[in-house]
Amino acid sequence: MSKKSKKSNNTAEPKKETAKPVEKAAEKPVEKPVEKVAEKPAEKSAISAAMVRDLREKTGAGMMDCKKALTETGGDMQKAIDYLREKGIAKAAKKSSRIAAEGACAAYVSADGKTGAVAEINCETDFTANNENFRALVKKITEFIAKSNPADVDALNASVIENGKTVNDLVTEATATIGEKISVRRFTRYQTGGKVVSYIHAGGKIGVLVALSGGSDELGKDVAMQIAASNPSAIDRDSVDAAELEHEKEILRKQALEEGKPANIVDKMVEGRIKKFYKEVCLVEQVFVKDPDKSVQDILGNVKVLAFTRFQLGEGIEKKQSDFAAEVAAQLK
Repeated sequence: MSKKSKKSNNTAEPKKETAKPVEKAAEKPVEKPVEKVAEKPAEKSAISAAMVRDLREKTGAGMMDCKKALTETGGDMQKAIDYLREKGIAKAAKKSSRIAAEGACAAYVSADGKTGAVAEINCETDFTANNENFRALVKKITEFIAKSNPADVDALNASVIENGKTVNDLVTEATATIGEKISVRRFTRYQTGGKVVSYIHAGGKIGVLVALSGGSDELGKDVAMQIAASNPSAIDRDSVDAAELEHEKEILRKQALEEGKPANIVDKMVEGRIKKFYKEVCLVEQVFVKDPDKSVQDILGNVKVLAFTRFQLGEGIEKKQSDFAAEVAAQLK
């Protein structure tokens, strides 16, 4: 009996010894990976697409702004709403569906006259367009365009302009402060070894930027004013859009046929009439507005027009026609 009990004791002891390392081995791989794997999905699920959509519906803010707000607040919906309101994003985003057709065209030219930019920045009313803060914003952004050379509007909006803030941040803050939708619509930038000249008409209703091969400041101003007044679509005949030219020829051809002209002379008539079209749309062939006895080419002499841009405020934007009395009545309800 005693021998059997000793044997059983001997066999039991190794089982305990082998059991201990098994327990330790099981603890390490099971506990640590489970904790790591569980944490990551929890963070992702805390900011789900559904939550982003819900926050967007509640605040009207942009999708990325909503995602950032939820991330910053740990997925807390109410805190995220407060975050957006504090940043002014929610208020600004709610105005994103409004039509911003007012505003100003502005221009900036470097001191050496080699680099310049013209931009159109929109707001909703002419009242805001004359606001000092809005004007200061327009001036700041236009100068930044000339100095930083952004690729396009998206690149401009994403560019850091001051104190770690992007252009989009400044626009968003201005939208929230002023209370109207503000947006950078378009811009053009020129850099040349010749001369860049700008002209702003009627306080920002029309903005012109022209690049010349040389010439005086007075000549540059005259050419810029000509562009503002006569709205050419091309520098010369070679730069007229082919589709625009064919469209005009087709119209002239139909006009001649409607007049009952013989088909065999219609083409000759079209060629004759197209010269008048060139004088209207080609800058160098236009009659000089300050002296009808001269063409623009006459005042240019040997100076070449390298490029030009003409922005007319709100051009191409369908303005919303509103009934002011109805708006007031609606607000009083």
